[in-house]
Amino acid sequence: MASSRTPRNSHSRRSVLTLMAAAGAAAFGLRAGLSPVQAAGKELPHLTDADPTAKALGYTEDASKVDKTKFPSYKPGAMCGNCNFFQGQAGEAYGPCQIFAGKSVNTKGWCASHTPKAK
Repeated sequence: MASSRTPRNSHSRRSVLTLMAAAGAAAFGLRAGLSPVQAAGKELPHLTDADPTAKALGYTEDASKVDKTKFPSYKPGAMCGNCNFFQGQAGEAYGPCQIFAGKSVNTKGWCASHTPKAK
């Protein structure tokens, strides 16, 4: 009997599982209790695309370089600085992100978890 699972369904399921793992890691990081300086992103190490979670979510330091064939959910103008998970201050080049606990992301970066801030 042929499997009813298609590559599209498999990709969606994989994406959901990846996002769940990232959310769990973010929740763990929030419970760990970062110092006020770390929470502001001033001493946090910068996230790189070599990080396993960053790879899984397609993080890139420059949103204009997102591979739109791999991440069709990318919308022009979407970037970390206008994402609901971004915790940095306006005007800063890097800031903490709830998805990547303990790391700071580039405000001009992007990942597949991007969720626009409510206006």
